[in-house]
Amino acid sequence: QVQLAESGGGSVQPGGSLRLSCEASGTIDSINAMAWYRQVPGKERELVALIKDDGRTNYADSVQGRFTISRDNAKNTVSLQMNSLKPEDTAVYFCYSDHIVGGWALDAWGQGTLVTVSS
Repeated sequence: QVQLAESGGGSVQPGGSLRLSCEASGTIDSINAMAWYRQVPGKERELVALIKDDGRTNYADSVQGRFTISRDNAKNTVSLQMNSLKPEDTAVYFCYSDHIVGGWALDAWGQGTLVTVSS
């Protein structure tokens, strides 16, 4: 079973920066894509940024130019550098992995880490 461990959440003032990290552990044949989602109470979970195994990335329009997703394929880790944070970025951020185990396509979620942007 693949597990995702997130770190790096916390509180920051508007305009500040935070870096989230996530490590996938377990028996993994390969990881197709890793991503960060976020969710606020009462709203659906939304995609923030995604990075594929070939390095291609997708970003939500709301974070384009402020957030950068990166990945270390050798270590099965993904990071999200968040700059110029805004109060509306406040949410629980979840790491996501789309991977292959024993020939099966599976996915996994992290437990979530809270990011609070407030003055």
